[in-house]
Amino acid sequence: MQKNLVIVESPAKAKTIEKFLGKDFKVLSSYGHIRDLKKKEFSIDVENNFEPKYEIPAEKKKLVSELKTEAKQAETVWLASDEDREGEAISWHLYEVLGLKPENTRRVVFHEITQNAILKAIEQPRSIDLNLVNAQQARRILDRIVGFELSPVLWKKVKPALSAGRVQSVAVRLIVEREREIQHFQSEAAYRVTAVFLVPDADGKLVEMKAELSRRLKTKEEAQQFLESCKGAAFTIEDIVTRPVKKSPAAPFTTSTLQQEAARKLGFTVAQTMMIAQKLYESGLITYMRTDSVNLSEFAIQGSKEAITSMMGEKYVKTRQFSTKTKGAQEAHEAIRPTYMDHQNIEGSSQEKRLYDLIWKRTIASQMAEAELEKTTATIRSSSNPDTFTATGEVIKFDGFLHVYRESFDDDHEQEDEGNLLPPLKKGQQLQHNDIVATERFTQRPPRYTEASLVRKLEELGIGRPSTYAPTISTIQNREYVEKGDREGVERLFNVLTLHNEQIDDQTRTETVGAEKSKLFPTDIGTVVNDFLIEYFPEIMDYNFTATVEKEFDEIAEGDKQWTQLMRQFYTQFHPSVESTLATKTERKVGERVLGDDPVSGKPVSVKIGRFGPVVQIGRAEDEEKPRFAQMKKGMSMETLTLEEALELFKLPRTLGEYEEKNVSVGAGKFGPCISHNSKYVSLPKTYDPMTVTLEEAIELIRAKRETEAKKHIKSFAEEPELEILNGRYGPYIAYKGSNYKIPKDVVPQDLNLPTCLEIVKLQSEKAASPKRRFAAKKKK
Repeated sequence: MQKNLVIVESPAKAKTIEKFLGKDFKVLSSYGHIRDLKKKEFSIDVENNFEPKYEIPAEKKKLVSELKTEAKQAETVWLASDEDREGEAISWHLYEVLGLKPENTRRVVFHEITQNAILKAIEQPRSIDLNLVNAQQARRILDRIVGFELSPVLWKKVKPALSAGRVQSVAVRLIVEREREIQHFQSEAAYRVTAVFLVPDADGKLVEMKAELSRRLKTKEEAQQFLESCKGAAFTIEDIVTRPVKKSPAAPFTTSTLQQEAARKLGFTVAQTMMIAQKLYESGLITYMRTDSVNLSEFAIQGSKEAITSMMGEKYVKTRQFSTKTKGAQEAHEAIRPTYMDHQNIEGSSQEKRLYDLIWKRTIASQMAEAELEKTTATIRSSSNPDTFTATGEVIKFDGFLHVYRESFDDDHEQEDEGNLLPPLKKGQQLQHNDIVATERFTQRPPRYTEASLVRKLEELGIGRPSTYAPTISTIQNREYVEKGDREGVERLFNVLTLHNEQIDDQTRTETVGAEKSKLFPTDIGTVVNDFLIEYFPEIMDYNFTATVEKEFDEIAEGDKQWTQLMRQFYTQFHPSVESTLATKTERKVGERVLGDDPVSGKPVSVKIGRFGPVVQIGRAEDEEKPRFAQMKKGMSMETLTLEEALELFKLPRTLGEYEEKNVSVGAGKFGPCISHNSKYVSLPKTYDPMTVTLEEAIELIRAKRETEAKKHIKSFAEEPELEILNGRYGPYIAYKGSNYKIPKDVVPQDLNLPTCLEIVKLQSEKAASPKRRFAAKKKK
């Protein structure tokens, strides 16, 4: 009988832990959860206090059987899943399913996979924390209720096969609202004035110093007047202020800040960051990667101090402890840090090395001295104008933590330009100016979300927790409510007025604005679903409600609230609104927009979500003549589509010319644009535009399809046109009246005649129709 069985979630973690425990320990993996709510059923007994109905998935049955056998043979079973609610639930499910007994079961937790941490955990076992299990169960059940009850409403009212989720729907709402802010944004112009002054440096040589007017000028006339007033004016330094500035390092990484910084500095997606961090954790290189704590252990602080001293010297050391601002931080252990601070480099893939390097630098920087800077601000006054110019310079006196790490920001943050040093200046000093330039600048629209900035916003609103950010962002993209993409910028004209040698030069220049990379855009379906849910289920879509539910999960985890109480409270309000919405009849289809009337037929032109996505329609379903439909082009939006753009889509079919004395045209088919010729159709590849495709290109596509079909076709019979011998993916076969029949291996397809083909068809049809013989199991004597 083996002494100890340790069960963890992943094989990689099992492999690492096995190295630290002696021969008396066997380490196995549960490969995540071993049971869950039934997939295709509601699986919650609402009447019986929301009792969940769990099942072991088919693919896990063999594993569960092996774990049961091993558990029976062990004196002690150690449940060592992760130290969070999900990990606690995994341990509880294992305890229940494997039929473990309290006297020989131990729950152990650690937030880093090192020998010390593992052995310490074994010395300090505890029992399963049912409050944490209930908090996980509450989240799982609430999400199942929302998903299972809302999805059929969407199928009926919007489009089949859609789904809704509590946190995901709110994340989509953020993206839709930001898109609308951008659509309604009105850019305003103003003039930014900069001047170049010539100032003697320490050696008496004239150097350039840039300064900016302390306010923006609203119009071109105002900018011209200002430049006119600068002609012949004297400029004097009115004031100089020099003050010391200290910059402190950022706190060590939490899940959210790691996801944001890895996106900005390394270009990783949120899901990619979590996958790489998981590998680093399971290899024993970093602490647990799902945390909202910025706390560091004494061991980590001491390790950082020693590493900084040996690499940079004692003056760079300043140990400090950060406090967690997030309310109800469920992972109350440590921030994400390297397990050993003296390990600056690791073995691994390029991505693992880069992410580890980022974590190491951020952790080390958090225990380093502040950066000491000196900021100088000079105010320059003109003799002819009350407005002043300001020149600023910043010099680093001691780099401190900046020696190792600088935090980066999203595009809506302005970063200070460090290291811009001013020449020696004196109060009252006269300055001569070079060019003074007034440049037309425009207010910037709000930026679209990146994965990283969306995580920051969700965290700010208190929506979701460390373990939910990555799956939420993956889900909304997989469901095609949101897509990640790039947008090319557009050219914009702007005006530049330059005072040079007492003359004003007026120029118009161009710039590219609005170019975006890896931003999140709502799809038409995402927008329609969002609007529908906001109208009929405002509470589910409310940011405060979603954040409040998270706090209630925290209260359950702390043992201050019953999970069934939360479910009852929610369900009694939610379920009736589902039923009333299903019963509501609407005049128009959800999300439908009427754009106007078709000038030719006089029928209404509308855009709506069809069975296969957004479509434009001319006419009504109840009209005698069937409505006409057109697919929207890539890049078009239901919200912004105009009547003119919609009518343009109906310019198909287009006649391209003749080929082999038959018409060639391009039209809109059921599955997208296609070429029509001699009653045959060829799908138009996505690289071609149906509005610009030429006759020559269409002929090439017709010929290419014929060649493909010629290779596929082996033989046909004039007396039975519905029967053909074809070449398929898995070899030759007989196609007859919509069904396929295998050709025996010892038969040459080209040698087959019609009677033999019909005989093969008959035999295989009879075989398929005959009932399968069942063999009764022999009774044991």
